[in-house]
This record gives sequence, C-alpha cells and structure tokens, in this order.
Amino acid sequence: MKFAESGLFLKITRKNAEEIQNGTEFFCVILQISVLLSVNYIMAKKKAKKDEENESAGRTGDFSSAISALCEEKGISKEKVVETIEAALAAAYKKDYGKRGQNIRSEFDELTGGAKFFLVKEVVDETTREFIEEQNDTELKIQKNTEKRQNDTESEEERLPRYNMERDLTLAEAKKIKKDAVIGDIIETELEQKSDYGRVAAQTAKQVIIQRIREAERDSMFEEYKNKEGEIISGVVQRVEGRNVFVDLGKSIGVLFPNEQIERENYRLGQRVKVYLQKVDVGTKGPGITLSRTNPDMVKKMFELEVPEIFAGTVEIKSIAREAGERTKIAVTSSEDGIDPIGSCVGQKGTRVQAVIDELGGEKIDIVLWNEDVAKFISASLSPAKVLKVDIDEEKNEAVVFVAEDQLSLAIGKRGQNVRLAAKLTGWKIDIKGLKPEGEEIEDEKNETEKVEIKEEMIEEKEETQEVSE
Repeated sequence: MKFAESGLFLKITRKNAEEIQNGTEFFCVILQISVLLSVNYIMAKKKAKKDEENESAGRTGDFSSAISALCEEKGISKEKVVETIEAALAAAYKKDYGKRGQNIRSEFDELTGGAKFFLVKEVVDETTREFIEEQNDTELKIQKNTEKRQNDTESEEERLPRYNMERDLTLAEAKKIKKDAVIGDIIETELEQKSDYGRVAAQTAKQVIIQRIREAERDSMFEEYKNKEGEIISGVVQRVEGRNVFVDLGKSIGVLFPNEQIERENYRLGQRVKVYLQKVDVGTKGPGITLSRTNPDMVKKMFELEVPEIFAGTVEIKSIAREAGERTKIAVTSSEDGIDPIGSCVGQKGTRVQAVIDELGGEKIDIVLWNEDVAKFISASLSPAKVLKVDIDEEKNEAVVFVAEDQLSLAIGKRGQNVRLAAKLTGWKIDIKGLKPEGEEIEDEKNETEKVEIKEEMIEEKEETQEVSE
C-alpha cells in the first residue's frame, strides 16, 4: 500500500503483514495512516488558502495599477476615478436591487476591490416637502388636470417638492434611527451587499463610467489650457480647412482663424508653429481654443522668452503697438540703474531681437525708450525720424510734432504707418508738421500724408508697368 498524496507514504510489505496478524498491531498501523492523512489535509488546506490570498492580492494590485494608468493617460485625479466607480456601482445596484426614486450611495474599497451600499434619505417636514394623501387613479387624473390649469396663474410662486418615502424621512421616523435627528439631516442605512448583477445593470455601470471619465477628461483639459491663457505655446499644423488652420497642441486642438493669421503667411501640414493662446471656451467635445499670431501680446511674450531681463522683471515693456506682418513698436524701461533696456532687448549683434523677427516671419520691430516726459516719449516713438520740437495740448490729448523738411515722409511712414503706430504706442493724437530751413511751416500732416501716399502709389504703378513690359 502506498500513500503518495501527502508526500509521506507507508509501505506494508508481505513480510510486515505476516508480522501484524493480531488486531492490536493492525489497529496501530491504521491509526498511523489516519494521522498522516489528517496532516496532509491540513497542509493542503493552508496551501489553498495562501494561494487564494495571493491571487486576491494580485487582482487588487492589478485593479490599482489600472486606475493609476487611467489617471496618467487621461490626466485626471485618482479621487475623480474612484468617485466615478462609486457612481457606476450605485447605478448598477439601483438597477437590479433598488427601487425607483431611491438615492443610493456606494463606498468603494481600493484595497479589497469590494463595495458597500447605503440608502440615503433626508429628514423633512411640512415646510420643506408637500405631503399628499394617497388617491385612486381617477382622483389623480382630475388633480393633474387641475394643476395644469393652475400652472399659468401660479407660475411665479415656488412650489415645494412632493414627499417621497423612498428618499425622504419624517422627523418621527428619523428619531427611531437617530435620536438627535433634526430637519435637514441626511440619514444613511447600509444595504445588503450584492455581487451578482445582470447584463442591463453592467451596461448601465459601463455607460456611467464612460460618461463620467469623458466629462472629467474634458474638465481637466479645460482647466489645463485655461491656466495657459495668454501664453505662447508650440503646436503642429494638423489640417487646413478653407482659411481656418487647426493646430495640434498635444492633448487638444486649437483653431487659427483668418483674422488671427499674419497676412501673406502660408501654413503647411506638419509645420511646427508658435501661437498665442488667446481664448479658451467650454465645448461639448472638449475646450474650444482660439489661437492668434496677430495679437500684440504675442510679441511681448516672445521677448519674455528671449530676454532674461524681461522675464526677471528688471526690464519692463511699458506699451506695444503692432500691425501684424508689417511693423511693431515697443517701449521699454529699466527698473535698475546700469541696465540698458534697449540693448538688453536687442542682444549681442542683434541675436535676441532677430530671433523674434524670424519667428514672426520677418516683421520689423522698433524698440524705443519709454519716458515719463510725454514730449520725449513721443519724440522717441517716431523713430527713426528726428524730431525738432513737440507741442503738447493736455486738455485735448493732442501733440503737434515738428520735423525737418527732409524727415517729414520718414516721420509719417509708408501710408502713415509710422505715425499711426506712434499714436497707438503713446496713446496721444499726433499731428506732424514739417519746417523749412528758414523756419516756415509746411502743409499740414494730413495733406502731406496724402501726397506721400499718392507719390508711393505712382512709383509702385511705374514699377509694375516696367515688370510687365520686361
């Protein structure tokens, strides 16, 4: 005989069998065999229990890892995911084992993977609920028709919600459960735990989880990009639909509308661009992100990235005026002695300002020194023209600027661009007048501007005619 199940065995040979003919010795052998089997059973039971514990711990570890992976992928907090799971479990429990109108809450245990369920009820009275006596079907129909007719006349009055025994408790009923209960208290009663759910309940839980996760992901993206509003971000051109350019920002997609694009700037698929995050709105499919490359603040943020003194606050950009794609004027000042604000922005051999110009597609940038003296500030804002004299009218917020005759067209700029940007930069209305060497005034700025524009248009027409003839 051989007992190999326990790992221990006993052999009874033919010779041993002849030696234990009497009943006493045979009984001892049977007793020995029984003891060995009992030891084997106890050891096998302990091993099975240990394996079950290890398997349960493995499942719990896998579940926690899945939650952590989901949080990292979607960018949402672990508390939000657990809250979503609890809502899904409560919905599934109510679908299979609850009643209509019940308010069921669940508590999910991350360690064990189990859940507890509670029936939530509020303590109410006549001041917070409308109590209606039980009525038959005919009386209910008559009452509903009466209520419909009274809705128009009583629309302005607020009606109390009706008492529902599934989610409300009277004060007398509440005190049987909790002696010190008062109106407005929430009383929770633990429900029987269930582990078997039907197909419909499982589908309900799945839909709740999917919907809640999508909402949490959408809220997370909105908060992330809302905090970046007014900053420069990098993206890749994903597609171009008509004149609208869609830029992939990583977790979401922003739109660059035609009025926010620099003229004569072309965008190709896969191109990496820097854009200004102008506005973030709440959308049904995610945050609605409006991007810009024409906003004046984009130039300011670009200088913050390129100039450490501006980022540190020692050099400050006081004002900025921009015509996107053409020219930009910025006024800078320094809060510390010994720091040249213009030199800091220009950089060694113009490397800093050139980096900004390249990013903006060759847009010209004038950097001028801000001054508390309005006359000096206006004079600097008209750079590169040299100003002879500035007359200030503070009541009308106007300034008359006198320049030499040969500087008049330079001060006005092409199609009045230079004086227009200077007016935006300073916040003053500027009129430019030319002075002859003898000190006589030339015609007003408006007439001179018109002459300059006509002259430029004539030159352009001549150039076009020459190109055609060639």
